[in-house]
Amino acid sequence: MIKKDLVIVGGGPAGMAAAICAYEQGVKDILLIERDQYLGGILNQCVHTGFGLDYFKQSLSGPEYAERFIAKIKTIPQIEISLQSFVVNLSSDKQLTYLKPGSLNQIQAKALIMATGCREKTREMINIPGTRPAGIFSAGLAQKLINIEGLLPGKKVIVVGSGDIGLIMARRFFLEGAEVKAVVEIQTKCQGLIRNQVQCIEDFNIPFFCSHKITKINGNKRVEKVSVVKVDGDFKPIKESQFDLECDTVLLAVGLIPENELIEMAGAKINKSTNAPVSEKLNKTTISGLFVCGNAYKVYDLVDTVCRDSETAGEQAAEYLKGIK
Repeated sequence: MIKKDLVIVGGGPAGMAAAICAYEQGVKDILLIERDQYLGGILNQCVHTGFGLDYFKQSLSGPEYAERFIAKIKTIPQIEISLQSFVVNLSSDKQLTYLKPGSLNQIQAKALIMATGCREKTREMINIPGTRPAGIFSAGLAQKLINIEGLLPGKKVIVVGSGDIGLIMARRFFLEGAEVKAVVEIQTKCQGLIRNQVQCIEDFNIPFFCSHKITKINGNKRVEKVSVVKVDGDFKPIKESQFDLECDTVLLAVGLIPENELIEMAGAKINKSTNAPVSEKLNKTTISGLFVCGNAYKVYDLVDTVCRDSETAGEQAAEYLKGIK
């Protein structure tokens, strides 16, 4: 079995920031594991600008932001990178098993940082009734289809939820020539950054319905329309306020969930309501030497904050390793 001082799972901005900082704090035996074929994580499909205003004092696209970290990591031979590597098991003593094309590998880590990010909430999690036609996408999947695969998932779009990715994708569909029929938000105000509300919705005159929810998705083979209703202060439908919107695509942007099944497998305590680790201090877990950073620790609004807090995880891991030697 291979042994490593520090293993980091996740090659997005959190994992890369943690790896670089740990190296700068004296850790010289680091393995960075990433399941995709490229480093960069979700930033690779975020082609819009607005990243890095705090961290780099520049407005960068997602790929440009990621490239800053990728370029730096490539200059550090002590950080070994394993791409297309999918972790399938984690034990309480920080032993990992991961799949790589053609091989099954086991690693024993002295310290471990999990930077596994988030996944999107689904239609089932918010209980939208109706049929199950084609044309229902999470916002992140639609973003990947457009920005990486070059595919337009639909032409008449309803966005459910006004988080930042929902707002950004409303604008993206508009710029690609689709008709964005509406953004529907159950809360009383927009849930994304003010700048995204202005630049993505108001600047393009996209209809925005706060205090509304989707009550039904209609369609046979493909989405045909959604039923929308206004809600009161208790989120209960207001009678006689329902109306229909014709569409062929429903985009769900209803929140994110930290990806922490692996640390739960290892025995770390998890907050069942948030899926985040139970922690008394930033990045810590209930297992000594096992750290969680970035969106796996909590859902952040800005990648700049993700990177700064993940640098702290790198420092924590370095301090832990010095203490056990």
